Amino acid sequence: MHSDRAPLWLKIAAAAGLLFLHVPILLIFAYAFTTEDKSYQWPPPGLTLQWFGVTWNRPDVWEALSLSVRVAAVSTVIALILGTLCAAAMARFRFFGREAISLLVILPIALPGIITGISLRSAFNLGGIPFSFWTIVLGHATFCIVVVYNNAVARFRRTSSSLVEASMDLGANGFQTFAHVILPNISTALLAGGMLAFALSFDEVIVTTFTAGQQQTLPIWMLEELVRPRQRPVTNVVAMVVVLVTFLPILAAYYLTRGTETVAGQGK
Repeated sequence: MHSDRAPLWLKIAAAAGLLFLHVPILLIFAYAFTTEDKSYQWPPPGLTLQWFGVTWNRPDVWEALSLSVRVAAVSTVIALILGTLCAAAMARFRFFGREAISLLVILPIALPGIITGISLRSAFNLGGIPFSFWTIVLGHATFCIVVVYNNAVARFRRTSSSLVEASMDLGANGFQTFAHVILPNISTALLAGGMLAFALSFDEVIVTTFTAGQQQTLPIWMLEELVRPRQRPVTNVVAMVVVLVTFLPILAAYYLTRGTETVAGQGK
């Protein structure tokens, strides 16, 4: 008789893979509580909460965190607007070069980050654009748009075009149709895409390195602290915060898009 249960060896392999991925993250959490501030010892010689207070009182941490949050928020807003508009055009209209344009939209996230970073830095230098908050935002928006686009275009394709036609037949204008018909059908996809874009922007390192100039986002601050550490446990406390800040939006995006295969009007 056929069984849907996985064989024991497959369960063991899956468990080993999960441990390989997540044990290093758990070690970061453990070292955030260690009493040793010079080196990494296992097991930690003692546990303390003092480093959370030290981290709280470090102005450089707050400056880096503030910059990361602001960059991620603005990049996400830009990605939501441009990614949604691009997805609507790709899903609803047929025109020459449509597939080529679609490939160009998703290309930034497929390219290595160092290629994107070098390209942007060269463009800013050629244009005489000084490195600032906005150069970081533009760099992050290039790949954040892709995340929103992928979520939105999939939902657009599962939403029946007859809903739009019916709305227009009943006298609704373009804005009313978007607000009352299209947006409710794609809202969870946009929210999930926005959360993923925020998480990606918040922990981006490579592109930021080429577009930030002298500014430090939180991941760049962590990289500098690892190279020239002052208080190692503080870096682990900050890393713990980054893990939580990026994990929670991804988890929320998963639950928002789970079970949304059936969209209003699908199959009509």
